Order: sequence, then structure tokens, then C-alpha cells
Amino acid sequence: MKEVHKKAALNRLKTVRGHLDAVIGMVEDDRYCPEIMKQVSALQGSLEKVNRILLQNHLETCVTHAVDEGRTLEVVDELMEVMKYTAAVTGPAPNLEAL
Repeated sequence: MKEVHKKAALNRLKTVRGHLDAVIGMVEDDRYCPEIMKQVSALQGSLEKVNRILLQNHLETCVTHAVDEGRTLEVVDELMEVMKYTAAVTGPAPNLEAL
């Protein structure tokens, strides 16, 4: 994994971990459901950004190598499979400098 992507993904995941702990605390404290739901949505957005970072890394590294090796159809099938489960990967690209 490229160091810039690894660092961005890990930073975001560590932030998500702390945020998740706070949301767990909200549930334990019986906080107002809409407040918790907003925080869960924020967590989902952060995880979607991690997926976009991972996708960018995959495209810049593994996909490039696979195409160079003549495995284009294989890698396209793999990406299509991933997109079925991760709709967020088709969203706007992350601004890695802002991470």
C-alpha cells in the first residue's frame, strides 16, 4: 500500500474508533435516538471515505500491475464485484491533502 494512502486510511479508522466509542456511550446513556442516528450516519460517512482511499490505492497499485500483466478482465470483474457491496466507491474522490 502506498504510504500516503496507508496513513490516510489508518488516521481515519482511528478517528472512527474513537467516534464509535462515543456513540456506544450515547446508547449506554440512553441519549435521544435522533442524536445517535446522526452520529451513526457520520460514522458511515467516515467509513465510506476509508473505502474510497482504499479504492484509490488499489487502482494506483494492484490494478495498474494487473493491467500491465495482461489481467485486465480479471481486475475489472474484481472491481465490479467490490462496487456491488460498496456503493460509496462511486462517490466523489477524497481530498487526501485534507486528511
